[in-house]
Amino acid sequence: MKDMSLPLDTSAATSLIDNILPYSRFVKRILESEPKLREELLERLHIPFSWEEMLAFLHSPAGSVENETGLHSALRQLRKRVILHLAARDLAGLANLHEVMATMTALAEVTIRFALERHHAWLAQPERFGQPIGEKTKTAQQLLVVAMGKLGGGELNVSSDVDLIFIYPEDGETNGSKPIANHEFFTKLGRKLIASLNDYTVDGYVFRVDMRLRPHGENSPLAISLPMLEDYFITQGREWERHAWIKSRVIAGSSVAEAALMELIVRPFVFRKYLDFEAYEAMRRLHAQLRKEVDRRELYDNIKLGPGGIREIEFITQVFQLIRGGRDADLCIRPTLATLKRLKQKQPLPEQTIEELIEAYYFLRKLEHRLQYLDDQQTQNLPQNPDDQALIARAMDFADYAGFLQHLNIHRKNVARHFELIFASPRKSAAHDTLARLKLEQTSDLATVEAFRKQLKTLGYVEPGMITGRVQQFYDSTFFQQLPRTSQERILGLMPTLIEITVRFSPAEITLERLLQLLEKIGQYSAYLALLQEHPQTLPRVAKLVSASQWASDYLGRHPILLDELLTPLGLHTLPDWPALKTELVHQLHHVNIPKMQMTEWQMDVLRHFQHAQVFRLLAVDLEGKLQLETLSDHLTELADLILDNVLQLAWQGLRKKHRLEPVFAIIGYGKLGGKELGYASDLDIVFLYQDNHPDALMTYTKLAQSINTWLTNHTSAGGLYETDLRLRPNGASGLLANSIEAFTQYQHEQAWVWEHQALTRARFVVGNQHVGEMFERMRQDILCQPRDLEQLKQDILMMRGKMLDAHPNPTSLFDIKHDRGGIIDVEFIVQYLVLGYAHRYPQLTGNIGNIALLKLAGELGLTSADKANKVLIAYREFRRTQHQLRLGGTSEPASTTLSRGIAQKYARVADDHLIDARQAVFQLWEDVFGV
Repeated sequence: MKDMSLPLDTSAATSLIDNILPYSRFVKRILESEPKLREELLERLHIPFSWEEMLAFLHSPAGSVENETGLHSALRQLRKRVILHLAARDLAGLANLHEVMATMTALAEVTIRFALERHHAWLAQPERFGQPIGEKTKTAQQLLVVAMGKLGGGELNVSSDVDLIFIYPEDGETNGSKPIANHEFFTKLGRKLIASLNDYTVDGYVFRVDMRLRPHGENSPLAISLPMLEDYFITQGREWERHAWIKSRVIAGSSVAEAALMELIVRPFVFRKYLDFEAYEAMRRLHAQLRKEVDRRELYDNIKLGPGGIREIEFITQVFQLIRGGRDADLCIRPTLATLKRLKQKQPLPEQTIEELIEAYYFLRKLEHRLQYLDDQQTQNLPQNPDDQALIARAMDFADYAGFLQHLNIHRKNVARHFELIFASPRKSAAHDTLARLKLEQTSDLATVEAFRKQLKTLGYVEPGMITGRVQQFYDSTFFQQLPRTSQERILGLMPTLIEITVRFSPAEITLERLLQLLEKIGQYSAYLALLQEHPQTLPRVAKLVSASQWASDYLGRHPILLDELLTPLGLHTLPDWPALKTELVHQLHHVNIPKMQMTEWQMDVLRHFQHAQVFRLLAVDLEGKLQLETLSDHLTELADLILDNVLQLAWQGLRKKHRLEPVFAIIGYGKLGGKELGYASDLDIVFLYQDNHPDALMTYTKLAQSINTWLTNHTSAGGLYETDLRLRPNGASGLLANSIEAFTQYQHEQAWVWEHQALTRARFVVGNQHVGEMFERMRQDILCQPRDLEQLKQDILMMRGKMLDAHPNPTSLFDIKHDRGGIIDVEFIVQYLVLGYAHRYPQLTGNIGNIALLKLAGELGLTSADKANKVLIAYREFRRTQHQLRLGGTSEPASTTLSRGIAQKYARVADDHLIDARQAVFQLWEDVFGV
């Protein structure tokens, strides 16, 4: 495209116009019949035809409008000028595709709004019908014109229909001398508007109007109320209509409230809250109908509807919007090119695929416009006569039609190939049919069962009878029997692949059992069954995860949306990039595409999905054995810190009464959060502090603390975030929820128990006001560095240890890794004693460096035997590793002969003869430190 923003001299402009005339008989006819328009074009060829110019023409004497005849003439004269100007600029290489689509969209919007305003004013004259008044609001009503298709997407072609739907806010009656129902008024108004655009007069037409996309189609009322539209979507809306309404946009007659209401009605219909993988099948059916129409009408040379055409590119973009738009607001946009560019960022498809689709779209749309410039005809068919073929080839910058056709076919083949790959039905293995024969209605057929068993043996199953029985039991279960038929068929289709894959993950019986349990949990969500069916490559990844960990299987069952993480091209086995994730989280939390009325619900769900996805990704890396436990805890802690930071900001924004712009408030982490030792399912031990002397401070920050706790603990349809424990605040559960830093400091110095000072050894400022955080850290160091009577400290800590033992009795013969003597809590108490007892001499002991580093430091400082301390830190690592494996259900170590594996996991208990050396090391250091 040439860069020409400066005026062209007359000879240059004349030369450009003369050069493009062969490529548009339409332009040539106009310029020959109306020399004045040639002069206008020569003057303004260097700049686009703007929205403001269009309006100026309609308000000028040339576009004078006093009645319907004048309106029709003005609109058509405007169209002629815009098309003439646009065709000349495009064919001369002065306009790009964006300008062409934007100019045509502006022409449609300007003419529709202008005509609508005039007709409304004429119909609403007091001596006629008067203004339509809402039955409930008693306010004047306006017609909402909803643009669909390319007009809705802002991508009209130069000879396009406009797909419209007419909606009015509420029923009622007009207030003129001839009152009629609002429905009748808006139907009349709609007909008038259509005639102004669509009817042929001596001046031609403006736009052909297509109203067939309205609910119930051609046989329905021309205008419907918003409540009628909402009811239709809920009770009768069809899958293809979701596809159609993606591009819907209110372009005229709308107030802010009505546009928001459209969002609240249309958005939930188009974009499901879950990941809607059923959209694949719906789009296949829609495309199959289109292909039948192409075959029937022999439209193979149609670059829009034919194979590899514009429509297939639109289908590809829209299927990803329908699948993911409810969860990723970035995809809730209308233009095809913009969506393709978003998909390039999101990478659900290879980058090269998106690049080829974008290149094809540019080429096909450019070609579409050149086909239409020839005679101002609505056509997407390639020309059949040689003369027009030669013209089109040259207009597309090719020397001849054969060269052009070769280039076109490359693009069309690329589009068709990508379309087939994306929408192709998943392939089935050779064994699939045999395995699929064991169906619900055939489980009593002995021959079928025997064939099934033989196939299982061939696959490598040691006990095929057990597997056959379990599959039969699954099909006979109440769960399966009560599923909708479509879900049953999906599971029946999945089962053969699932059985083939399971044998790879030993022990196969346990893997199959966990997979069947997972199917029971996600079976109620047909969209996730569709995900597994459409993307069978996810099944081995699922099988690998569940075979390695019962906890992973349960987590996936609670949050089936995480199955989508298994589709990531890079896989799950990369560690989080926290700065990038933080940016993305903030972007999604405050997305411009979300209606304000839905924002809080959206934000709660975004936080939960984000947290679950990061936990799941860490879990996948962990199960690969590629992650040290301390590194995992660091990542889980970083995740919790990031969530707390955002929750604090959201909770503050949501407070109605605030006495300042920013809170002087901090969240303090204790326990595993404070010590950066979080596990997958750890609670958050938190305390809320502030420094603010305003009279309303206590009330404000108490409400803020309550809101933060609600954001963290409330369960939505997306699940929960974290369980919290707030009892470590001064005076425990009976104390204030939020405390001033001054009161907290005084409490710690004058009233706190020794166990509360023990807790301070694993406390840290997490997020919030930096100054409050620094004050807390100074106070913490002051408290920990107080000189103490070592004997009294020992007695206090030993008494506290006894209380904890009493609170966690272990009636079994198993060793409880956390609570029993010689376990994790003993190690923590040793470290806490050393910090409280010696930090006044060695302030470096107050560093929040974790129990392992503190044990090592204590040994180096000579506070205890360095050798014994080293053995205990090794033991502590082993305790945490074993505890972690037990809870994941991925350990091969025997739990117990008397207790079920599940109970062993819950309490992190192992057989009494396990971890003997580790426990002995703890006992020895305990005796050195406490003398008992």
